[in-house]
Amino acid sequence: MNKSDLVSALGAKKNLTEKQAADIIDLVFDKFKETLGKGGRIEIRGFGSFSVRKYKAYKGRNPKIGNAIDVKPKRLPHFKAGRELKKIVAGK
Repeated sequence: MNKSDLVSALGAKKNLTEKQAADIIDLVFDKFKETLGKGGRIEIRGFGSFSVRKYKAYKGRNPKIGNAIDVKPKRLPHFKAGRELKKIVAGK
């Protein structure tokens, strides 16, 4: 499923125009990005949670050449699936 599939499903389910459904989806995604950009956490019960993980700098290796490189510290998004989602995916 991609964003346009989600917009179409919302529009059909709630009898909305494509523009209205796209605006709602965009609002949700923008708020997710804003919250995670500030280092916040998003929890959707039964689905999972999104958070930001911080990684320290470390010495890495260029796989092509093999020389050592310095990898800078970074923050990356992380998703942890909820219990109900895990059960659905496992087919239980």
